[in-house]
Amino acid sequence: AYPRFKELGADPLHTPGERGALLLRGPLKLLQTVSKVTCAGSGADVASRFRVLLSRIKWTKQSEIEEMISGVVGSDGFCGRLAAYDPAREYAAVVIAELESGLCCFHMVGGGYPESIGDSGPWMYVMDHGRSSSGRRPGFSYSGTLRPFRVSPRRAVPDSIAKPDYFLDGEPKAEMSAPAKSTPPVLTPAQAEMVRRACLVGREIVDAAHRVIKPGVTTDEIDRVVHDKHLEFNAYPAPLNYLHFPKSVCTSVNEVVCHGIPDMRELEDGDIVNIDVSPIVEGWHADLNETVCVGPSVSAEKKKLIKAAHDALMKAIDACQPGQFYRDLGAVITKHVNGCGFQVDKTYCGHGVGEHFHCAPNIPHYAGNKAKFTMKPGHCFTIEPMINAGSWKDMHWPDGWTAVTKDGKPSAQFEHQLLMGESGAEILTARLPTSPPLWWELDGPVAATPVL
Repeated sequence: AYPRFKELGADPLHTPGERGALLLRGPLKLLQTVSKVTCAGSGADVASRFRVLLSRIKWTKQSEIEEMISGVVGSDGFCGRLAAYDPAREYAAVVIAELESGLCCFHMVGGGYPESIGDSGPWMYVMDHGRSSSGRRPGFSYSGTLRPFRVSPRRAVPDSIAKPDYFLDGEPKAEMSAPAKSTPPVLTPAQAEMVRRACLVGREIVDAAHRVIKPGVTTDEIDRVVHDKHLEFNAYPAPLNYLHFPKSVCTSVNEVVCHGIPDMRELEDGDIVNIDVSPIVEGWHADLNETVCVGPSVSAEKKKLIKAAHDALMKAIDACQPGQFYRDLGAVITKHVNGCGFQVDKTYCGHGVGEHFHCAPNIPHYAGNKAKFTMKPGHCFTIEPMINAGSWKDMHWPDGWTAVTKDGKPSAQFEHQLLMGESGAEILTARLPTSPPLWWELDGPVAATPVL
């Protein structure tokens, strides 16, 4: 929420172009209280979430800050840091404490995008699958109430992290030409262990994203958390520039079926959002997603939809065994979903994954599909049914990526990555004891709920 805080909180307090800081000053317990109240803020928008903090801060010119910490223990390098950082993309922070031994301070520079996020400014709307952009929201007959917002610049990946071949030009040439595109690869035990490691990283990243979801948080902020978590694990976020996708995670809100692009829209109480994460760890891919509730006011119908998507996935996993046709999973999923009063989206499917982001087999989620191949030990693949509250049909926004339900009704999805063994499928991306709870785990037990 930093960009919105800067625009709504900091900018009105000073003259444009004036260098300075927001100063929060007082006894330690007061500052702790303000911090806790702000972090726990449940307001529906950024302005209300930061109201307490804004009431306690005042604008202080840079010259006054420099004079305040001059000669203070820990202040070395502060003026040089201010001169070197980029105020268009970063912020500087300094903490000063009065101890029994005297004053001391700590200073740092952090990332942020403090440009305006209104319908003007440097951020752009994504067009043509990420190959181009527009300064205006494209005219389009949107099916639901959701609209695209502006998208922040692409986030950097350090040189120390290995990058896929599409990092620069957006074209996954190795994947497109690999034999695995037409024949499901069989992983060796050593390769399977590498995929397990990647999947554990993926689970940690999804859980980190889940923890920050609440009303007022932008999907761009979720992308920042996900991107930074990848870097922490020395992993590359596979969606970033894959076929020109501009972000490190897919965030699909309400009627978005899949491939939603993180932007500056603030999540609202009552939304649902799917987080789809795909890290590359030492050359091996993980792929998983889950749909979560935003705030306490999510409707019973949306909750039922989320639960139906989750349970359909788990029933399909239970049906996996060596010799099973991949095409048969569609009937299992469709039977459960239709029984709940919903429809299975037919456009997108599960897929093989491992050394490549997408490979054989393709795994449709609807009944009566004609998918090839049977399951064999060593096959690594995803099942990821997208379940729509209304019609199964979807359409695409002008950005070329965002798939939405054609009738504007909500959609939900869950995805696990699986490794076929001798007696069944191992869930490589299973939830952990530390994973944030899903809605039914908070509201109490639900009948016939499979256990991950």
